[in-house]
Amino acid sequence: MDPLNDTKSLVEILEVMGNDLTVVNAARVSFSKESKILSEGDSKLIKYLAKNQHISPFFHPQIRMRLKMPIFIAREWFRHTIGFSRNEVSRRYVDTLPEIYLPMELRARDANLKQGSKSESIEDNESVRDMMHQSMSVAVSAYNALLSSGVAPEVARTVLPQSMYTEFIETASLYAYARLCKLRLDPHSQVEIRQYADAVDRLMLQHFPVSWAALMA
Repeated sequence: MDPLNDTKSLVEILEVMGNDLTVVNAARVSFSKESKILSEGDSKLIKYLAKNQHISPFFHPQIRMRLKMPIFIAREWFRHTIGFSRNEVSRRYVDTLPEIYLPMELRARDANLKQGSKSESIEDNESVRDMMHQSMSVAVSAYNALLSSGVAPEVARTVLPQSMYTEFIETASLYAYARLCKLRLDPHSQVEIRQYADAVDRLMLQHFPVSWAALMA
């Protein structure tokens, strides 16, 4: 899964308020100073702020994103609440054909971990994957049958699997995204959510090269 290129997954920046200079000037206002162009001294200031946990200047840049991911990933993503605002597609009102995530490789359970998985796939990967596909297809067929029977979308949705894609718009500060990515890029995080965090990481680095590198150091 590559959320930047996959046809179903999506990580897209809709709007950016601010840049590296926004961080600098939020900090320099304490001395009633302002930078017009980012200088080497400004870059050093950003690194100093991040290293010494002077985080308030990093709250001023705001990023609005559109994300599309399987529900089981979204529920982990939504655990990050501080500094975030979200609005999600609701299947109370939407009854279009659900899109389902089906992993290519089914990672084996790691007996040494309470949570998590091995990097290797199970031996009978294809047959078990076919079983998953059949189960998901039955769920979608049941959903469509319920709608055809006149069942309200808010009730019919109860048969849909956690692997169904959901979509939401999210706004957060630069610091909030840095905190999310540092936690979700950790090797102990689930592989799928790491892929989304990696996509956000790449996009933020493009828009905030100095601040993002300093926050993620």
